[in-house]
Amino acid sequence: MVLDRNLQNGLALGDANLVVADSRTCLVIGGCGFLGRHLVEDLITRKWKIRVFDVRQTFDAPEAVFHVGDLCDKKALIAAMQGCSTVFHCASPAPSSSNKDMFWKVNVEGTKIVISACKAAQVSRLVLTSSASVIYEGNDILGDDEDSPYATNPVDFYTSTKIAQEQLVLRANRVNNGRLLTIAIRPHGIFGPRDTTMVPTLADAARKGKMKFIIGDGNNVVDFTYVKNVSHGLILAALALEKNSDLGGQAFHITNDQPILFWEFMKRLLEGLGYESPKRHLPRWLVYYLAIVLAFVSQLIGRFKKWEPTFTPMRVALISTHHTYSCEKAKNLLGYQPVVSLDEGIKLTLEHFDHLRNVDTYS
Repeated sequence: MVLDRNLQNGLALGDANLVVADSRTCLVIGGCGFLGRHLVEDLITRKWKIRVFDVRQTFDAPEAVFHVGDLCDKKALIAAMQGCSTVFHCASPAPSSSNKDMFWKVNVEGTKIVISACKAAQVSRLVLTSSASVIYEGNDILGDDEDSPYATNPVDFYTSTKIAQEQLVLRANRVNNGRLLTIAIRPHGIFGPRDTTMVPTLADAARKGKMKFIIGDGNNVVDFTYVKNVSHGLILAALALEKNSDLGGQAFHITNDQPILFWEFMKRLLEGLGYESPKRHLPRWLVYYLAIVLAFVSQLIGRFKKWEPTFTPMRVALISTHHTYSCEKAKNLLGYQPVVSLDEGIKLTLEHFDHLRNVDTYS
């Protein structure tokens, strides 16, 4: 890891004010993760000066300065933020994790420390990667916008912590004598090359014969978002905030703006990798109540052996209900338009995951 000379001098003198922030100097927290790395690559293309902060360095980029550290280490964060005008906060455990302590530590406690560090380092803009699920309660959502209230009964603990995280960030807008402006981007269903969750999990389930059934009638429509469109939205948010401070304290939905049947999307991924897509249907109510029973059983046996059921109430809700989100606010105020279509995004994703292709033939 290499520190630039100005950063070294500023830290040696111990005065954040001595390192003058450049409007195109930024820190990407979680920059070695799935979304974070794509964001770093896009910022490099745009000639930004980039620093990356993460628990481990997973790739090399001569255009970026890497800082390895814990999100809850305020001193390490302040050091990484020296001279930065913008901080992109992309760090978060995978939603599929069952580690509630980690969700709370990273999404809530870690975000409090990020905000405090931004104040200390006199950062101008904090751009959060939130989640459209903050307004989702497991029931149908069709084109809801950002005026919809936060979920009072979130579908899982991850969503609860994302709600708390977003509220912390947006409430921090104009703190530090008005110097810090904050904004939140809410993507939904992120997919693309180097995804560590959706496509690998889907391919693994298909290999194990667990993708036999469509839950519900199969007519539920969902928004998915290609990862480069999320990165594009984050950068647009930072640029818009620089030009118009009134956008501070607001949240924006970002999707591909091309709603698709959930099971059609799954079919295209599965068949694109050579697996058979599900054809038979199971009633949603039956699978949902089965998931509740399995969740209870997993808690009981969890004292003796770690076991996670394939179906959880949250997963059943996500795969069997409508959930689409309006991007009109982002279009009007951020100038957002998807840079990669859904068809192209699926094509690029399948090309990247060719190594997960089914080597067997099926009739």
